Amino acid sequence: MNRNAAYRVAAALISGTIFGLGLSISGMLNPARVRGFLDITRDWDPTLAFVLAGAVIVSAAGMALVRRMPRPLLDDRFHLPETRGIDRRLIIGSAIFGVGWGMVGLCPGPALASLSLGVPATVLFVAAMFAGMAAHDRLQGARLWQRV
Repeated sequence: MNRNAAYRVAAALISGTIFGLGLSISGMLNPARVRGFLDITRDWDPTLAFVLAGAVIVSAAGMALVRRMPRPLLDDRFHLPETRGIDRRLIIGSAIFGVGWGMVGLCPGPALASLSLGVPATVLFVAAMFAGMAAHDRLQGARLWQRV
């Protein structure tokens, strides 16, 4: 492994660790708290709104920095989304994500961080999440081959 690749791996591990700690400290690893935030009809728990606000502020600052940099420190270019359109696939995928997040109280980042807690339901969720990703990739790959 060359030096630049080692720096990228180290940066990813450090970033992932900070992200996981942030999720843990903020309570995002607790599905009951997440469901309490999403359920505005009963005892709404607004604490995660502060987590969301903090994430938006940090993301906005990061994007402002990206716009000023000619390139990232450890890569040749920034890998930003190239499409900006809202289509049926985006809406359906967002709906599936939102329904799943509301039902279970976990999304991919917190689910992976929650694996460290050893909760069997989380292990099952992550296994199902990876199975869904694999099924999507298989179906998407089949569609791509049909177009070619």
